[in-house]
Amino acid sequence: MKSYTEYLWFTTKQKREYINITGEVERILAKSGIGEGMVLVSAMHITAGVYVNDAEQGLIEDIDEWLEHLAPFRREYRHHRTGETNGDAHLKSLIVHHEVIVPVTGGKLDFGPWQQVYYAEFDGQRRKRVIVKVLGE
Repeated sequence: MKSYTEYLWFTTKQKREYINITGEVERILAKSGIGEGMVLVSAMHITAGVYVNDAEQGLIEDIDEWLEHLAPFRREYRHHRTGETNGDAHLKSLIVHHEVIVPVTGGKLDFGPWQQVYYAEFDGQRRKRVIVKVLGE
């Protein structure tokens, strides 16, 4: 089995952003030369996540609203006693999760209809990274 790894770096302009990284994942997969296997895409920060869903703007706004409802910003989080103010970002990351695995078939991401890979930033405006690791033959 072969493997290939690259890192994607992000510095978002907003505190919360959802970035479609499908094209970057496809580029890395093509560069890897792997035709059959899988791609692991994982946020390397505990206030960010990676997910697979539709690339429809209304849905992205609905996801953001839903996450803010489930884990709203509040000054009362115990985590904030440490001097941080991102307790909600940690919770949002747990809900979204930090990684996805996408199958690779015939050298392509083997998605269902409409599926795309997104990087979800919940505590942005500073440099963060995502690992993309392709495994297979």
